Amino acid sequence: MKKSVKKVAALALSGLMIASVFAGCSASSDDTSSADTDTVAKTEFTVGICQLVQHDALDAATQGFQDRLNELAEEGGQTITYDYQNASNDTAACSTIANQFVSDGVDLIMANATPALQACATATASSQIPVVATSITDFGVALFGDESTMAPTDATGINVTGSNDLAPLASQAQQILDLFPDTKVVGCIYCSAEANSKFQVDGVKEALEEQGIECNFYSFADSNDIQSVAQKAASESDVIYIPTDNTAASNGSIISTVCEAAGVPIIAGEEGIFESTNAVATLSISFYEIGQKAGEMAYDILVNGTDPSTMNVWQTENVTYYYNEEMAEKYNVQIPDGYTAYDFSDSDSE
Repeated sequence: MKKSVKKVAALALSGLMIASVFAGCSASSDDTSSADTDTVAKTEFTVGICQLVQHDALDAATQGFQDRLNELAEEGGQTITYDYQNASNDTAACSTIANQFVSDGVDLIMANATPALQACATATASSQIPVVATSITDFGVALFGDESTMAPTDATGINVTGSNDLAPLASQAQQILDLFPDTKVVGCIYCSAEANSKFQVDGVKEALEEQGIECNFYSFADSNDIQSVAQKAASESDVIYIPTDNTAASNGSIISTVCEAAGVPIIAGEEGIFESTNAVATLSISFYEIGQKAGEMAYDILVNGTDPSTMNVWQTENVTYYYNEEMAEKYNVQIPDGYTAYDFSDSDSE
């Protein structure tokens, strides 16, 4: 009898232990499932936007980014909250904004323009918060310096990706000669604080000098120097070239006034500067389009978990040759086939 009781007790205890094990496994499984569900089901994201300065090109890129990210989020059932901050062309302010985004624990940062990217990349080096940048001429130069060997569309290998705004530099140099075939000296005006501006004027200078054209640089440190630098450049040049430069774009009317008074035409590196400087022509990309692409990349990171370090930088193949009818007439320019007369009345429609 005693043996029978012991046997039953042992079986009961064994059963309880087995049940306990299964219960533990079940709980563990439920916890894992719950964790996975939480990860997959996240539907609310906060995105910080650090924009260097307010002007047409950067504004269009930010608008394209938000429009496309919102469109994708609406389709996927997600909600995006934006914290938009404008640094007013102050690189120190970019760092302050970026550090605040990290402190706030945003899910992703969009950096608009090179100084904004540099600040955000530095601020997120430890936290590895993803950074998607746009309006960057060369990610390699911006992130790793002049000696970078990164190709324009490579992956960065760090927590940064995005879309660049590089239009073909050799084609921009050729545009100057196509429109002004008697040109002997070209002056390049740019901000020395913007690394990607130097990258562009270097490329244009190389292309021009290969055709025997003298090309000189006229740089300014900030907006206080622009007028005097522009006056010197205009007095020593046949044509002025201005690259994709945020400080120049924000002060385009100053450059325009100086150059028009001196009777020296301007060729611009992008549409926003083309407008603000009243230039004769530009070979331009769409900043709204590159902003849209950055929005797509941000969605892929936030919702699909794609690692930004493995995502190739995106570069558009869509370029447009625009010309300014009024200025073309002023300088007796013969416009080649393939150019579009720019509609200034529609410049704020995007």
